[in-house]
Amino acid sequence: MSILLVSTSRDPKQWAASLKEKNDALDIQIYPDVDRPEDVEFAISWKHPEGLYQEYPNLKVIASMGAGVNHILKDEQLPKYVKVTRIVDDQLTKDMSQFVLLQCLAVSRNLFKHLNDQSSKSWNTKPYQTPEKTSVGIMGFGVLGQAAGKVLKSNGFDVIGYANSSKTVDGIEVYGSDQQDEFLKNTQILVCLLPVTSETKGVLNLRLFEKLKQDAYLINVARGEHLVEEDLIRAIDQGALRGASLDVFQQEPLPESHPFWSHENIQITPHIASMTDPESVANQLLENYRRMKNGESLMNEVNVDKGY
Repeated sequence: MSILLVSTSRDPKQWAASLKEKNDALDIQIYPDVDRPEDVEFAISWKHPEGLYQEYPNLKVIASMGAGVNHILKDEQLPKYVKVTRIVDDQLTKDMSQFVLLQCLAVSRNLFKHLNDQSSKSWNTKPYQTPEKTSVGIMGFGVLGQAAGKVLKSNGFDVIGYANSSKTVDGIEVYGSDQQDEFLKNTQILVCLLPVTSETKGVLNLRLFEKLKQDAYLINVARGEHLVEEDLIRAIDQGALRGASLDVFQQEPLPESHPFWSHENIQITPHIASMTDPESVANQLLENYRRMKNGESLMNEVNVDKGY
């Protein structure tokens, strides 16, 4: 029995070392240097080549290296019988929450505007808005959304959430899917933490942006597939949005010719809002490997049909 490591953008050797540190007896094969595909039953994966897993006849589980699983599920040739898991990690969650807080504080204090002024040597004093007067709406109120909401609320922001059903979580009002318009009209900073599904692809579009509060701002730390890119530029240029901070994109790395790079009201970071530490998550990956071998239920298993 063998574990397969597949990653086109992360160093798989670092992952192998972290796993071996926990259990030196593990049989680990690293793609593309695989000489025994028939031995592979458990794969740890990040952005695998489409159709790859058809080559592993005994594969039972594909474990994402991160919280997201769309990079796995979008493969139309994914074997139907394979189970998929995601990472749920305290450090990953903390990192995401702090990044969202950083962005919201920067928006409320006009930091991005001042940085732009510096490049042109312009001394423009702008009034800022305190967190208590800034409403933040979080689309996608799962593990990451709830954690970010708690951190924002503890720092004074007026926080609301959006999920499939209405509820109250830790004193934060969460609007259901039939209350989207109400949620949007009460949101000044929109934070996207939605999973990627057939329903959420392209959800960040001009029609949605026009329903937000005046002078609204977008923070997308979920996936690039959520955003209709040309609509974002149109919304900013037409005044429906004051700007956007983007950490994820439809194509990564973002091409040098992409208009986002040169737009003064769009802030870009290279998918670094939260990055999985192999040492931090090795134990949960190996626990799921043990559970698979023993026929037990898996931790953090994804509903493949729902996409999360």
